[in-house]
Amino acid sequence: MMNITSSTLNLHRMRFHALHGVLPQERLVGNDYEVTVSLDVDLSRAVESDDVSDTVNYAEVYEAVKEQMAIPSQLIEHVAGRIANALLSRFAQLQAVEVSVKKLNPPMGADLDGAEVKIKVTFPR
Repeated sequence: MMNITSSTLNLHRMRFHALHGVLPQERLVGNDYEVTVSLDVDLSRAVESDDVSDTVNYAEVYEAVKEQMAIPSQLIEHVAGRIANALLSRFAQLQAVEVSVKKLNPPMGADLDGAEVKIKVTFPR
């Protein structure tokens, strides 16, 4: 058996249209977002067993993120925190979660690729 020293499950650039924003117009018409999550989780059993019950099902991770993105918030910082809390609550085997939420077209009159926040939450169990 191999000695896995760390393992991470990542879902990159999940895309959503959501009603987040400080301005009333943002909450009315919405904006496009990308969400990336990185989950620190022991994957050693899944590596050996080839059984989905020994890992975190990433379809369920996606659904948890989707649920949180559907709840309007003023700040993407708040959205990122809700996503992290939802994942840590739903998946007991997680040791840490990193969440980035990127607003692709922030209404600020600037030429940029987006505004993004990233948080990392650890949860010693």
